[in-house]
Amino acid sequence: MKNTMAIIFAYKNDEQLKALTQLRTVSSLPVAGRYRVVDFSLSNLVNSGITKVGMITRSNYQSLMDHVGSGKEWELSRKRDGLYMLPPFSQQDSVGLNSRGRVEALINALTFIRKSSSEYIILHDSDSIFNTTYDDMLKYHKEKDADITVMYQHGDFAPEANEETCYFQFNEDGRIIDVAIDPTTGRENRSIGVVIMKKTLLESLIHDCASHNLVSFRRDILQRRVNDLKIYGYRYDGYISSISTIASYFKANMDILDPKVRDELFYKEHTIQTKIRDEVPTVYRGNSRVKNSLIADGCVIEGTVENSIIFRGVHIRKGAVVQNSIIMQDSEIQDGSQLNYVITDKDVVIRENRKLYGFELFPMVLSKGSVV
Repeated sequence: MKNTMAIIFAYKNDEQLKALTQLRTVSSLPVAGRYRVVDFSLSNLVNSGITKVGMITRSNYQSLMDHVGSGKEWELSRKRDGLYMLPPFSQQDSVGLNSRGRVEALINALTFIRKSSSEYIILHDSDSIFNTTYDDMLKYHKEKDADITVMYQHGDFAPEANEETCYFQFNEDGRIIDVAIDPTTGRENRSIGVVIMKKTLLESLIHDCASHNLVSFRRDILQRRVNDLKIYGYRYDGYISSISTIASYFKANMDILDPKVRDELFYKEHTIQTKIRDEVPTVYRGNSRVKNSLIADGCVIEGTVENSIIFRGVHIRKGAVVQNSIIMQDSEIQDGSQLNYVITDKDVVIRENRKLYGFELFPMVLSKGSVV
């Protein structure tokens, strides 16, 4: 895929995730002990041989920029092509910026897109965790002589918190004949948020939308033009977890405790890269006890951990019990405290003998730097 560039939409910030995204976007949410959600998007593209990636931001992107840096960990720090951060450029105020669609974001990135000599472009969301490459998808796109090819997942899906989720219907050839957005029925073929098309076609569509004051890629391109553009679906059957609510974020992390999911995400031929942080090995002291948990480097475990994700630099002191929880980087759980279905952001301190309980569908969330 040397003749292909990519655009990552890295500005999603769902209201349902506000407790975790006040200071970051969904793409920079920590997952699996040491990764960020955007690592999967970047790694999938790089593992497909793509060397030019533009990352569109909007607000709260300091955490994202600190994580991805120059793109060195993904081999995108290079003299030719590489990783490009595309911050917002608009005359509108911040309220307007947060309410407009991704067509406006593409208009602002049009100069970057035009300068590329690539023939094809991939538009990529960054709110999902999965491990794949796009070589076969591009091959399918060419075989069908498609104008646009979208990746989708087949299943029986419950209503999503994100009202912009697309669902598709196909004819016998696999061409999309109907695009429904947040329908009450027919939730079987859900968009994953990966789109392939020719770069010249994208430029033409952007200009058309701009001239008609259209801002939504899903509604104003996929749905409105479904009959006059050849739009095909490419089915993805591997593991994928989309993050749009606190419950889906919690489930995505808990899924990784399943060895089958972990093997599919991290032990395939193509690896998921992330920012390197050198840490000493985790220390297990005294009568510490760990069961079915994922514990990163640099931790000190003196208490009990069960069915939990523990990030780098966490200290769980003597007598503390952490169950079914996600404890982010550099947090401290002091003596005798009990946590069950709790998500702590970075640098949280739980004082001695505290008891905090949530539920699987409604875990308790503590914001960054909290002291309880």
